[in-house]
Amino acid sequence: MRAWRMRSTLMLALLAVSLGPTAVCLLIIRFSVQQEIRKGLDADLAHSLNTYRNMSDQRKQLLMREAALLADLPSLKSLMTTQDMRTIKDGSAQFWSTSGSDFFALTSASGEMFTYSNRGAVLDEAEVKQGVAACLAHREEICTIAFSDRLYELSMQPLYFGPPGNGSELGDVVIGYAIDAQVAREISDVASADVAFLVESHVSVATLPPDRLADLRRWTLPLSATAVEPSIIKLNGEAYIAEAAPIKVAGQAHVELVVLKSYYRASNYLRRVNQWIVTLGLCVLIIGILLAVSISRTVTRPLEVLVAGARALGQGNFSYRLKPEGAVEVRELGGAFDRMRGELQQTQQKLLESDRLATIGRMASSVSHDLRHHLSAIYANAEFMSLDRTAAAERLELLLEVKDGVRGMTDLIESLLFFSHNGQVLHMHHESIIPLVERTVHSLRQHPECRKVQIVLVDFEKIDAWVDPVKLSRALYNLMLNACQAAALGIGDPIVTLEVSADEEKIRISVADTGMGVAASIRDSLFQPFVSSGKVNGTGLGLTVAQHIVQEHGGEVKLELSEPGRTMFVVILYKKALEALRCIHAVHEKRLHDEAVGSESEQEFATTLSSASSSRREHP
Repeated sequence: MRAWRMRSTLMLALLAVSLGPTAVCLLIIRFSVQQEIRKGLDADLAHSLNTYRNMSDQRKQLLMREAALLADLPSLKSLMTTQDMRTIKDGSAQFWSTSGSDFFALTSASGEMFTYSNRGAVLDEAEVKQGVAACLAHREEICTIAFSDRLYELSMQPLYFGPPGNGSELGDVVIGYAIDAQVAREISDVASADVAFLVESHVSVATLPPDRLADLRRWTLPLSATAVEPSIIKLNGEAYIAEAAPIKVAGQAHVELVVLKSYYRASNYLRRVNQWIVTLGLCVLIIGILLAVSISRTVTRPLEVLVAGARALGQGNFSYRLKPEGAVEVRELGGAFDRMRGELQQTQQKLLESDRLATIGRMASSVSHDLRHHLSAIYANAEFMSLDRTAAAERLELLLEVKDGVRGMTDLIESLLFFSHNGQVLHMHHESIIPLVERTVHSLRQHPECRKVQIVLVDFEKIDAWVDPVKLSRALYNLMLNACQAAALGIGDPIVTLEVSADEEKIRISVADTGMGVAASIRDSLFQPFVSSGKVNGTGLGLTVAQHIVQEHGGEVKLELSEPGRTMFVVILYKKALEALRCIHAVHEKRLHDEAVGSESEQEFATTLSSASSSRREHP
């Protein structure tokens, strides 16, 4: 989880407090106004549909009366008695002009079309016949029909020869009015919105400006598909809220009435409210930023200085000074921190002195104990050797024990020297790890405690690396000596197994023994100085020295496995770290070489100058 700084958290909190309510208010008001606009649109749509229905009812009544009057004209009946299409077509012109309608047609009793006339562009005859036939199926009602993309309301009235009940039907007279721009304007004026009639998703008539009809044609299919819910569309760059309602017509055509209301004009109030809210939000934001800057100067910045001081203290830098600034509480906190730092520094010094004394005490105790043990053995064996009755074979055996005591004292002194010289510069050489390990094993086999232990080298490939061979050999010697000592105290056969492997990143050297394992009581402090368990002559420095040497090489030593019969220590050397040490060693050697060359040049120059002076004295 990401940790945020106090300044960032405070700034985000102020921004959230300032902008959050503003955004919420804006969304609530916008939603409320949009709901009101949509409610108004729904009301306008219902009003538009009611207006259209009322006008349609009035037109239907007018159409029915006109059709009834035409059907009662004797001259029209006499014309229809001929049942001759050409005669009826020629004689229908006067009745068409008398009706004053937009559409006029005469059909036979069987529904055959005799003639038809209409205002405007000529209609397709097949489409007219099909539409009139569909309307004749419901002649008692006013029929709304679409011829191509033109809408008509038709009224059908039957013609009889004589009384209607005698069964002498001559045909039907059909008259109708077009749903045109005049009708659309009347509906638009009443609804206070733009309207459009769509026939099969094509615009039949509309009150919109001509430059917006092309965009409306592109929106007809989405509008038809979402007629239940109002849609927001753009016509020539202006947003409209549009809703469509179906109109029942005869035939297969799909006709809709679309009501469009300008969203920009209807949302002027919403835009004004948005402007006020945005202005208020900017003011709140500016005030919040000023407050954040003020709080940053008085609280967060001094706290960051305190954090930097705490971080420096954690790294052991007791000389880091704090500048008292900011609020009174923060300055008091800084003073308390300074006092705490001084007390910690004093406590740290006391602890270091105490730890140093304790380390010296443990070292003196361990060294004195081990030296006393070896000296006692040497003294006793030397005394036995001085006796006259001691045989030669016994003298030889006593001499070997004296040598073992001397070896033990030598190992102890070497361990102390390695421990005290820790941190010196490594002398890096390009070495093959396998011969280095073999030399270490050969030296280890000469140790008295390792003579009865079987040391097994697992087959491994050739591995080269830049190391300090003397120090690394000492680290491996200490690990293998501990392993031999542990294996000798084990239950089964004493065996120490050494294995070396490498990959692209590291070199791994494992030392395993068959001893009883590392005691649980010392596992946490295993690599600390003078920590030992289960060994009579242990100094407690072997693992410490090994760990320091490997760490100087940029690696690590760890206890990988510890159980009865199987204990494994692993040395890991990282190739990148070794390469970096090689570069550092090369730079160090070059600096030493340059200093040596400079010293020789100065010496030669001094010698030359001295010779020249002598020559001048001899030959003035």
